[in-house]
Amino acid sequence: MTSTFPNISISTERLVLRPFDEDDVPALAEMMNDEQVVAWTDVRLPFTEDAARAWITEYAPAERASGRGLAFAVTEFLTQRLVGVIRLLRTNWHVRSTELSYVVAPWARGEGYASEAALATAQWLFGGQKFERIELRTAADNTASQQVAQKIGCISEGVLRGACIARTRTDDGRWIEVRTDYIVWSLLPEDLEGAGEPSGDSGFTTYSDWN
Repeated sequence: MTSTFPNISISTERLVLRPFDEDDVPALAEMMNDEQVVAWTDVRLPFTEDAARAWITEYAPAERASGRGLAFAVTEFLTQRLVGVIRLLRTNWHVRSTELSYVVAPWARGEGYASEAALATAQWLFGGQKFERIELRTAADNTASQQVAQKIGCISEGVLRGACIARTRTDDGRWIEVRTDYIVWSLLPEDLEGAGEPSGDSGFTTYSDWN
């Protein structure tokens, strides 16, 4: 039997992590076309609203249903504005491990939202979900992403040489692919003992089915 993640929302003092819905389409499309997101992810170019809608209504539910992963829309508690995305992927239910990735909208950077959302997700995974390992992979030159990993207590395990395809702009404005290294990080339940708490106590709320 395939294990799957439950329909859940996670709340902190500043954020709510919840399932995506179609109202998020415009904000998701805008976020994923940001230059920093394009540079460090494999998002398709251009990421249109049709692509965002297909990702929300088809791809993300299929990932959850198959047991491979889960996607959270990270929103501000007060404004309900879309701050970013937390994804769980390549989940191994036997080993109880998953890979975590994060994207933050350009207007929300520098506020600690990525680390707050990632830490709350990790606490949920290690708590009620009984996971034993979370893995993160950051491009060698993506220092902002590395700072998030360090802030939540991750341990650097090594380098996957030449394993990452990033993108950079040429002088004429075109995007080209460049090969770089991945830094591999891990987080185990005992590592959270030295990490800071997210802003406020996390709360979990079950959502109705969003497939």
